[in-house]
Amino acid sequence: MRDEPLTVTAVDGKGDGVVVLALKGPLTLPNIFVFQEEVARREARLLIVDLTESPYMDSAGLGSVMNAYVHAQKNGRRVVLAGANMRVNALLELTKVDLILKHYATVAEAETH
Repeated sequence: MRDEPLTVTAVDGKGDGVVVLALKGPLTLPNIFVFQEEVARREARLLIVDLTESPYMDSAGLGSVMNAYVHAQKNGRRVVLAGANMRVNALLELTKVDLILKHYATVAEAETH
């Protein structure tokens, strides 16, 4: 699973200034650069990272998500997660990131908050 590629697709969300980054594949050390490049291209008021089709995230992937979150916070923007599976949720809870970074069950739910 760790050698699978990651594709990141950006689509406009339902609200003004909302962008959804849909990840397909694991967010791991070999793949974080694809994610980081896409995040750097976006200056959305709200960036939703859709993990519905991302089966796994390692510590490097988590670090890149947190870097995106911190950068957004410093610039008056927000980053949230949506659609994380049980495995990713366990990582968020274990590292206590779930207390900092908002995460929602679906993209639609994230767009309403």
